[in-house]
Amino acid sequence: MKRLKIFLPVMFVFAVTMSQAQTASQSFNDEDLKKYAITMDSVKGMQATLQDIIAEMVQKNTVMSVARYNELFKIANDQAKLTEAKATPEEIKFVNDVAAKRKEETTRINNTYQALAKEYVGLKAFNAIKKSLASDETVKAKYDAMSKELESKGGE
Repeated sequence: MKRLKIFLPVMFVFAVTMSQAQTASQSFNDEDLKKYAITMDSVKGMQATLQDIIAEMVQKNTVMSVARYNELFKIANDQAKLTEAKATPEEIKFVNDVAAKRKEETTRINNTYQALAKEYVGLKAFNAIKKSLASDETVKAKYDAMSKELESKGGE
């Protein structure tokens, strides 16, 4: 009888734990996972576009060379180092303009990412998928396959 008194509560806790684990893994379906993959593909595309925009701005500018931009970009927030590097006001302005463009576009990407997570995928499903990708190899494999399919199609 003593064993039964110990065994039943242990089994109850085990059953509750297992049902919670199953609920967490079943809080999204394959359609949600596909929406998540599309969202991440879209964000990745926006980030690549931003990199292209910045690269084009730097390459096509008439104020300084790409090497000079890279040198000044690293020290842009340190006035003493800019002075030491003999940065001209035009160079400083250009580096700041590029930084402002990067910040503006990054904010736009973040806003789009949040909107897609909330309105397209759904926050509950989005968070469950994100968590599952870190811990569930089956979900990760499905996601990777969907991502590769989207890449091969050029997104949708």
